[in-house]
Amino acid sequence: MTAERAATPLPGLQHLLATVARLRGPGGCPWDRQQTAASLAPHLVEEAFEAADALRRGDAAAAREELGDVLVNVCLIGQIAGESGGEGVDTIAQAAAHKLVRRHPHVFGDVQVDGAETAYRNWERIKQQEQAAAQEPRSILAGVPVALPALLRAFRIGEKAARAGFDWPDRDGPRRKLAEELAELDAAVAAGDGAAVAAELGDVLFSLCNLARHLGVNPEVALAGTTDKFQRRFAAVEQEFGHELRHRTLAELDAAWNRAKAAEGKAGDD
Repeated sequence: MTAERAATPLPGLQHLLATVARLRGPGGCPWDRQQTAASLAPHLVEEAFEAADALRRGDAAAAREELGDVLVNVCLIGQIAGESGGEGVDTIAQAAAHKLVRRHPHVFGDVQVDGAETAYRNWERIKQQEQAAAQEPRSILAGVPVALPALLRAFRIGEKAARAGFDWPDRDGPRRKLAEELAELDAAVAAGDGAAVAAELGDVLFSLCNLARHLGVNPEVALAGTTDKFQRRFAAVEQEFGHELRHRTLAELDAAWNRAKAAEGKAGDD
């Protein structure tokens, strides 16, 4: 077996590629036939988010289905490109494999690394060298997609900047910065300056992402977990009051919330 091509024919993948080609061919599906790479881009993003959510929840069956949907979109986009003389799925896959080989010299060459961090720095260094050779020098932050959710994008930007040496030495730095930004937010709120409030709130969120990084926590995952928790407990409150919440006092709602929280704690002990 080589890094470029597996020894097995991958019948499942071959079946998918043939199915996609049939859908795009004469007599195929009208919807599939009218798609373009641009029209499929939003679907690819949506399916990727759904797959990521299933993986985060640890739902193996859902993850298999959602990852399949991601693969369908990739194959459709590759099929469309190949039809117009562009790079099809196999060419895209070959280029990806070659890139992996180039950027893992500690696996496919004789470079020695002492851990994951060194391997990542090597990846970034080789990436910068490739871009310079192609006369496409870019900021090391340019590789973070603008389309990422804002919280995750801020986290990834902070990671890349830190790996370039632009970072605090420990978590005390981002914690002090967070306190500073919260004070500035309070001042903007007190002044009644809406534009300043929005800007300072953004600074607070960015500072939280930097603190999360120093604590070893992905803020996107942490917030998703907390949002799931809020949704479960809110549903329990709705169930207790028959979805009639507007006429309940804050004390009643708070007591119901605490009962839902206590019930979750007991379930976790089982």
